[in-house]
Amino acid sequence: MAHHKSAKKRIRRNARRTDINRRRVSRIRTFVKAVELAIASGDKDAAQSALRAAQPELQRGVRGGVLHRNTVARKLSRLSARVKAIG
Repeated sequence: MAHHKSAKKRIRRNARRTDINRRRVSRIRTFVKAVELAIASGDKDAAQSALRAAQPELQRGVRGGVLHRNTVARKLSRLSARVKAIG
């Protein structure tokens, strides 16, 4: 248990930030899942629009500090390659 006032404040702050970051990551996963489902269905137009919607969400994750920029670059690259490969 924290004894100093600053340590107690840090515990409260960490709890708030954890909650915010969890929501951010969950939202990102939802957008990526929409792209995955569109790819699985084979609908190229739906997959492209879902990818267009997911890109800014992933970039916000980088800006917010919940995802590494190279991780997002890799995910976007792989998703776009899979969308492009749809016949």
